[in-house]
Amino acid sequence: MSTSEIVARRPSAIELGRRAFRRRQTRISVLTSIGSTIGFALLVWALVVNTPGWTQVQQTFFNPTVAVEAFPRVIDGLWLNVRVLVFAAIGVLVFSLLLAILRTLRGPIFFPVRALAAGYTDLFRGVPLIIVLYLVGFGLPGLNVFPRMAAEFWGTIALILTYSAYVSEVFRAGIEAVHPSQRLAARSLGLSHGQTMRRVILPQAVRKVTPALMNDFVAMQKDVGLISVLGAVDAVRAAQIETAATFNFTPYVLAGLLFVLLALPMIRLTDWYTARVREREQMGSIV
Repeated sequence: MSTSEIVARRPSAIELGRRAFRRRQTRISVLTSIGSTIGFALLVWALVVNTPGWTQVQQTFFNPTVAVEAFPRVIDGLWLNVRVLVFAAIGVLVFSLLLAILRTLRGPIFFPVRALAAGYTDLFRGVPLIIVLYLVGFGLPGLNVFPRMAAEFWGTIALILTYSAYVSEVFRAGIEAVHPSQRLAARSLGLSHGQTMRRVILPQAVRKVTPALMNDFVAMQKDVGLISVLGAVDAVRAAQIETAATFNFTPYVLAGLLFVLLALPMIRLTDWYTARVREREQMGSIV
């Protein structure tokens, strides 16, 4: 390599100045982050830890001994929440997708079906989940038509009924976001309505609404704890039993932390996927 080529590859003075400026900005950002973190910790210590009643609150809500003793029973209850979550998620995906397809059917002959699906989504998006749990968990068994089932079964049904209304609207938004030319092109190639939905529309729609679906799944991860109102011994009910036995609220805090640990991987995955989609959509943009 000649001397002229080495000189040509050497960064210019302007580029060297830019690199030095970026290094200075990075150092300033790191120092600012450390300073703000220390300031926030001091503020928490002054407003919470340094208060007169902190010792009593710590013994009542953050007692390590009580947490260790309650952990086996609370974690057993959490596995029940996980099982309910898995079956509820599968049921919600299937039922909500069916609702979304019914709401997108065209033609006057399908008006009753569209109206019924719209009424269902309006109803279950308006009724609080805890009321649906009471109606399903105590009302349906009271009919004496169904065989005796466990409380977690009825809790799963209530979760499916409620979250299907929300997720179906997410699917419908994704279906309607696909440009009509895609549907027309597929039909012009001889595909039926079902083949068009399955091979052309739904793959694009699901890809568009995946971040929203992941957020709904995160929301359902914490709402699955409401099945305790039906008597199911999940993490929340196990914490309630331990609290009644020890007169200490630490088991509730323990159950809350376990729910956070359960949801955290999905939250981080959702953030990563959302950032990836945004980066892909902005690729090549001047912004």
